[in-house]
Amino acid sequence: LYFSAQDGILLFYHIKDLQYEMKVCADISQSISSLIFSPDYASLLLVTDQGPVYSYKPAHSGEAVKLLDTCSSCFLAADFLTPGDKYCVSVTISGEVQVWFLEDGTCLGKLSLDIEVHIT
Repeated sequence: LYFSAQDGILLFYHIKDLQYEMKVCADISQSISSLIFSPDYASLLLVTDQGPVYSYKPAHSGEAVKLLDTCSSCFLAADFLTPGDKYCVSVTISGEVQVWFLEDGTCLGKLSLDIEVHIT
């Protein structure tokens, strides 16, 4: 079980029977608004309240790597484009939908919805 509190720390709980072990995986020092696994569970996207999106690879147990950052508006949500885990789509509060190449954070395209976006 992966979990994050408002302090920006990604935690992993290994639960077996009535026992559990907790491990700190990454500290990005920004409140994490959502965690999204890639379809093959090889990568985990960490979307923050402040804008940046990070990637964490559980098999490598390394630090979270900043993939995407926005200057004009905060990311409201992001998710992997399937199949695979090389691309993701994001939407900002200002209504900009973007497609990203995750290996180097290149924005491949964007579309403005011309409306403010909210999650309900």
